[in-house]
Amino acid sequence: MTRRRKLRPEEQELWQQVARTADPLHKRPARKTEEAKPAPKPLSSGKETSRDPLSPFTMGDKSAPRTQTHVFPKTTADHLHEAPVRMDAKAFTRLKRGKLVPEARIDLHGMTVDRAHGALAQFILNAHARGFRLVLVITGKGQREDPYDPMPRRRGVLKTQVPMWLQMPPLAGAVLQVSQSHRKHGGEGAYYVYLKRRR
Repeated sequence: MTRRRKLRPEEQELWQQVARTADPLHKRPARKTEEAKPAPKPLSSGKETSRDPLSPFTMGDKSAPRTQTHVFPKTTADHLHEAPVRMDAKAFTRLKRGKLVPEARIDLHGMTVDRAHGALAQFILNAHARGFRLVLVITGKGQREDPYDPMPRRRGVLKTQVPMWLQMPPLAGAVLQVSQSHRKHGGEGAYYVYLKRRR
């Protein structure tokens, strides 16, 4: 094994001059000097080591906000509640409190959809022709939800259909306002139908 000899000072100076004028064949990226990582402190078996205090946080702070995935369909009562009030405001308040007495009523409870639609149309048009202002339409609350039914189904077909029928021709021309009735007149199972004045 050969020993490397040390360069003499004049040889070292000559080498530095040559090295400054030469172009490297492959440029190497400059090395990042790695900072010396502090060695972990050994844990003593008898005493607890002091740790840096944590900044306060709550679980899930940095997680992305969740979007609302459940959008429940609006019920018929929700649609009626959001509908604009087209009748007199004082009369509407009295109506909601059950203070107004219906002048006529029809009970559609137990009828098929086809039979109920025809009966309702005849009843509303006759009541309007007679000059009645407030009538009561009883639909029933519909069947209760079956907790063991694997498929969710909408219950109460007439309860859902009657407000839609009242907003379509030929009944829309006679109807001013539809509202869920007060408890003493049937509550969720009936509707107040406020009719327009006869011209």
